[in-house]
Amino acid sequence: MRRFGLIGRDISYSFSQNYFSIKFKDEDIKDASYENFDIENINQFKTEVLNQDIKGLNVTIPYKEEIIPQLDSLDKKAKKIGAVNTIKISKKGKTKGYNTDCYGFKKSLKPHLKKRHKKALILGTGGASKAIAFVLKKLGIKYKFVSRTSSTKADYTYLDLTEDIINDHKIIINCTPVGTYPNIDNAPDIPYNFISKKHILFDLIYNPSETTFLKNGKLKGAKIINGYDMLVFQAEKAWKIWNK
Repeated sequence: MRRFGLIGRDISYSFSQNYFSIKFKDEDIKDASYENFDIENINQFKTEVLNQDIKGLNVTIPYKEEIIPQLDSLDKKAKKIGAVNTIKISKKGKTKGYNTDCYGFKKSLKPHLKKRHKKALILGTGGASKAIAFVLKKLGIKYKFVSRTSSTKADYTYLDLTEDIINDHKIIINCTPVGTYPNIDNAPDIPYNFISKKHILFDLIYNPSETTFLKNGKLKGAKIINGYDMLVFQAEKAWKIWNK
């Protein structure tokens, strides 16, 4: 039996295990299983996960950056991005990190882009946001990072966001876990009253399918996109990497 899985912290909300379980059943893949590895500390990756004869892993919050020093090598794209969400483990036990988030995000966003979508606000500065910034740069879309507190990583704090800034950035992407189940009433603290029907609001969260962030955008007529298609695209890309 080939074992695959997801590592992260507090990941009971994740659909990845369910997605792969259904995939294996639908495609009659009988020699594979997928499980969650909920770890409190990244050091448990080597001591409690790698010693279990795993063939491949997905990586989620908060370890997409922390995992890098734990790996033997990185794919070129993952190295450029500075974040990993997929790991392939060779027969000899060597680990190689990849980023399939960038593929999933690009495939999800690109069909919805119009000429007016030239600038974006990225909410959050963690590992997920790095893949998003990588894709936006490739698409020729300028972006700024927004965080709760001032730092060298962020261009704005939430308190800095004015009507002009919101109007100037017609794409807003939530890369934070704010609003994830079970805390579904929470949302990033942006001035939603300045959102218009010309905006795209993209939430990497997919559980719930319509977060408060997206609901607030929908009320203003914005195009809203959740993270489910991105999850599917990146998962299928990961499956190809594990099996090539």
